[in-house]
Amino acid sequence: MKLKNAVAVAAIALATCFATGDLYAQKKKGKSKKSDDIVRVAVVRASAYGLPSEVTAPPGAFGVVPLKYDYYAVEKYIDETTMYIHFSKHYVGYLNNLNKAVEGTPKASMKIEDILRTMDMNNATLRNNAGGYYNHNMYFDVISPEGGGLPQGTLAAAIDRDFGSFEQFKKVFSEAGGKRFGSGWVWLVVNNEKLQVVTTANQDNPLMPGLEVSGTPILAMDVWEHAYYLKYQNKRGDYISNFFNVIDWNRVAELYSQTLSK
Repeated sequence: MKLKNAVAVAAIALATCFATGDLYAQKKKGKSKKSDDIVRVAVVRASAYGLPSEVTAPPGAFGVVPLKYDYYAVEKYIDETTMYIHFSKHYVGYLNNLNKAVEGTPKASMKIEDILRTMDMNNATLRNNAGGYYNHNMYFDVISPEGGGLPQGTLAAAIDRDFGSFEQFKKVFSEAGGKRFGSGWVWLVVNNEKLQVVTTANQDNPLMPGLEVSGTPILAMDVWEHAYYLKYQNKRGDYISNFFNVIDWNRVAELYSQTLSK
């Protein structure tokens, strides 16, 4: 059940220990500090919008890929309401329309990547909704409350090789997002074994045929206004800058490794 109008619930867990970290209260026994009891208080939050795992869609060829985190998990950078609307409304809308578009056709048994690669680009309904489904799956997949920092290992070496440094990559990626006119996406792709930053309009992506860009995506950033407007209004640049604080570089590295094994 979605608790849209519920007040967040706090659960208090008490445990006796000798450590610091969470909110705590101290109760002294006698005069000795060594006998002080530190009672830890853990606050558990409940989202006013319920759980992402509660989001469902009518049965179809494709299904909801649940978020791996709560709506409020990255609210310092992407607010809870935006994440809820983005996932449960926009994303699920693309999913439902995709299922309607492929119902009763051979595409219902195809992988989403194969649908994209063999896309009839004149089929606007399939193009928009297959792209919307795939693009959002990747976007939500590479976000994490433990995100940020720097890529490591093979991915870091590839970024240094193809961009000169991580800072240069960050500059190129950010500028691409700022210059993408209207709605669209920014991608880090593997193309001919090299990393490239490319952008696409609307719900297009680099897997689709006939575009000016191509490659296998390993990182996606949504620059549609619905991805950031409640928190950032017209300041897309601030959203882009803060997006680097939620990128799960471990997941991006996994996706990069998968392209090397093909």
